[in-house]
Amino acid sequence: MRYSIPAAIGLALSALFTTPASAASILDWMQEHRPATSGGPQDQPADSATLLTLEPNETEMYPHPSADGRFLLTLTGNHHRGGPWISRRYSENGDPANVVSDDPGAIDSTTWMDPHTVCFLSEKTGELGLWEKSADGEGMQRRIQALTGLISQPLLLKDGRTIIAVRLKPADKKNSHRQTKERDYFNNWSFDDASSEIVRFNSDGSEQVLSQGMNPSLSPDGNWIAFAMPVGRSMHLFRVHPDGTELIQLTDSRSTDVQPSWSPDGQWLLFTSDRTAPDLRHADKGAWDIWSIDINGRNLTQVTRDPARDGGAWMGNDGRIYFHSDRKIDKATLAQHQLKSASAGFHIWSINWQQPDTTGTSSDK
Repeated sequence: MRYSIPAAIGLALSALFTTPASAASILDWMQEHRPATSGGPQDQPADSATLLTLEPNETEMYPHPSADGRFLLTLTGNHHRGGPWISRRYSENGDPANVVSDDPGAIDSTTWMDPHTVCFLSEKTGELGLWEKSADGEGMQRRIQALTGLISQPLLLKDGRTIIAVRLKPADKKNSHRQTKERDYFNNWSFDDASSEIVRFNSDGSEQVLSQGMNPSLSPDGNWIAFAMPVGRSMHLFRVHPDGTELIQLTDSRSTDVQPSWSPDGQWLLFTSDRTAPDLRHADKGAWDIWSIDINGRNLTQVTRDPARDGGAWMGNDGRIYFHSDRKIDKATLAQHQLKSASAGFHIWSINWQQPDTTGTSSDK
């Protein structure tokens, strides 16, 4: 998930930067973008995506559907309430069900363990750890494992004990305390003055670096980790077994391909890319859309088409794709949600995925 500098990293960010991102700055960014209401024909999207979430004064990002398809986890922000926080929503209509967690560490790390349980990073005991709790936000919480370092984007493997996560490493220790420029929170794959690596944390305390990279995603059968890795000025998608064997490159374009997630059958990957108009010098620019590709690096297909920024896509068991976007919202859509205006910024959209014709042999170039 991407919302700011990763929250677990933000908790310990004083080790890197003088002024870490605050919850207020996250909310400012989530709501500062273009006006959400216009109504002209130019505001109609170029694809068939439909708006799912639209609550007064709220913005939402990074939808993650549960295995049973009933709920979504989303990052939610609201200036009047403070925050942000992780919420559970009904996938059918986007309505909020409950607050899952407002722990700062949970913002960049909450993920499903099963349809009823989530895990997340927290420093609630004074040290970083991966915790689990009920998705309804109630009941006891259990620490799965203690962790050290600047850790983000954790995955819990099928054995319930082994953790795959991203660790940041300061690139220049001499200047590690200088203040950074304001971040682009859409971007959760690159960080000023820090490199990232994907690490396997075993229950016995041992560690194994699998690769450089960011945005790890576990396949449904638990046999593969998909992730994004920088190669020159580009970012490409790779997959590797959780033990670090059989590293495979999937995309190879002069573009930024990031935020991979798996289809429920494990045969396809969704990802965010600027490949229609890449800007390799500026990660906050370019045209961002959702794409799909099969696990052999073939049948590349553009899923969404809109001038806005689409990202953070996940596919539900019904083949519906959920993603966040800062698209303009026309008056007809506002009327459907019984609102006269909407908060500018990101909201959750959905689109039906049509599996590409695999009779051809097209591959990524």
